[in-house]
Order: sequence, then C-alpha cells, then structure tokens
Amino acid sequence: MTDAAIDRNLALEAVRVTESAAMAALAYLGGGDERAADEAAVKAMMNRLGTLILDGTVRMGEGEEGEVEDLYTGQTIGTGGAPKADVAVLALEGKSIIARGGYNALSVIALAEDGGFMSVPNIYMEKIAVGPDLPDGVVDLDAEPADNLKALAKAKKVKVSDLIVCMLDRPRHAQLVTKVRDAGARIRLILDGDVSGAVAPALPGSGVDIFLGSGRATQGVLAAAALRGLGGQMQSRLIVRNEDEAARLRKAGVEDAAKKYDLTDMAAGNVTFAATGVTAGPMLSGVQTENDGWSTTHSMVVRSKTRTLRYIEGHHHVSKLAQGG
Repeated sequence: MTDAAIDRNLALEAVRVTESAAMAALAYLGGGDERAADEAAVKAMMNRLGTLILDGTVRMGEGEEGEVEDLYTGQTIGTGGAPKADVAVLALEGKSIIARGGYNALSVIALAEDGGFMSVPNIYMEKIAVGPDLPDGVVDLDAEPADNLKALAKAKKVKVSDLIVCMLDRPRHAQLVTKVRDAGARIRLILDGDVSGAVAPALPGSGVDIFLGSGRATQGVLAAAALRGLGGQMQSRLIVRNEDEAARLRKAGVEDAAKKYDLTDMAAGNVTFAATGVTAGPMLSGVQTENDGWSTTHSMVVRSKTRTLRYIEGHHHVSKLAQGG
C-alpha cells in the first residue's frame, strides 16, 4: 500500500474512532452524570484505537499518567509495527453538555507524523485563531483586541462592526468581552467546546471571524490540527497559574513558559483531524437514533497534506456496533 493510501485509510479510521466514542457518549445525554458519559466515550475510543494499524503515542490526551486510566499523555496505542504517529484526543468535548442535555458536544482525534504535536501538560493557554486566505500575522496574541480587530477588518475589507468574535462564556473573559464590545465588534459566546470555537473562523458558512480567549492546551492542539488543514492561523501561550503547573511544565521539558506558539509549533508535518458530533452544534449535527436499530453519525475529516475537508454521514446498526462496525 502506498503512503498516500495509508494516509487516506488512517483518515477514515480516525472517523471510525470518533464515531464510536460519540455513540457511546450519547447514551448518557441529559442524565446528569458527566463522569459516566466521559468514561463511556474514553472506553469506546480506546477499544477502537486498539484496532488501528498504527504505532501511536498520545501527546495530548485526557490527562497525565496516574491522573486518568486511559488516553493519557505518553500512552501507546494501535497494533504497533506500523508508521509511528503522534495522537491528540478528546473522547468527549463537552462532558457537562452531555450531562445537561445540551448542544455542541463532540468527539475529536488528530494524528500527525512522529514528533508533530506539541506535548505539554493540559493546563490553560491563551488562544487567538482566524480563518484562511488572510495575510500572515494579520492578528497577534500580544496585540490589543481593538488593534487585532481593526487589522482583521481591513484584511477582510469589512467594518469592525461586521466582525463576529467567538469566545467561551467564562468569568475570566469579562475584561476581554468589554474590550471587544468597546472596539465595536459583535460577540458569539459559547458555553463549552473551544475546539469547535477555534476552528469556526476557518469553516465555510460559520459566520465567525475570529476566536479569542483561553482554554485547555489539549483543545488548543486539536484546533491547531484542524486549522492546519483548513488554512487558518493560530497563536497560543501557556498560562501558568501556580507553582504546581510551573513544576509540571519543567518536568515536561518546557524551558520557556512564556513562549508564544504558532500553528506549526502546535501541529507540524502531515496532520489529520477528525470529529464526530455527539449533539448538534454549529460545526456538526449530532448522533441521531431511530427505533429500527439504526444510528446516524455526522463527522468531518481534515487533511493538511491535501487541504481537504470532507463531511461523512455514517449509518450504523446496533447489531454490528459491538463488533466495531
């Protein structure tokens, strides 16, 4: 099999991984149990990953070894004896979404060449992301929001008041919200899901022009993987809140905690990103179940090598799910 065929096959296998996790998580929709939903998604993802012809290492996952049982940073996955690969995973983005029966929960995975993904503790990071076909460096993490919005509006040939800024609805973003509104832009606040939020500026028809704010590092790397294939831009910087986090960074070999990362620092080389909607959101529809035993999944897969975005609708019968169908 050629390298190109292997890449395409892995892209489809990545979708099967997220499909499995999404369908497992849906069973806990509205049940109020975040932990049970997450555990079900992780278990399903692990089972499917174990069938991949891959010598993979989790670089960004659910946590660090000793904190979580599976999908921890440094864990090896796949059957082995195949191309080495970096893996970034989030079996269930939006645990609280599932628990309360809300919208925009996802299962996400990304694959890169060996050494392609940033590998740091899953602490918070500042993020800024925009879409494709813009001048390099059109926005900068260190610039004031008003200056970034002016530059982006100029590049897009629109008014600042036409721009829509996406960010997580969190108390820590109160000052940022004020600055964006004072600059004249509009805001789309999302309750959870900063992978989809950061990817949104690069998706056709999303209506989002820029993502701002802070969130977890795993979500940042996953968003960077998608943006590599979609042609977007992103910058980030780790946020060290206490000595424990500083010690974790030192243990991980991070010498400069204040470093500003660009897209290729977070996700380099050939990258594949896949996501499946658990519940409906702006990026993907959710899993739909029918009384006849069929479930329908809605997924996307992005490949940086070919800069392609594909949407995949899968139909799964309950009788085959246990067999990994």
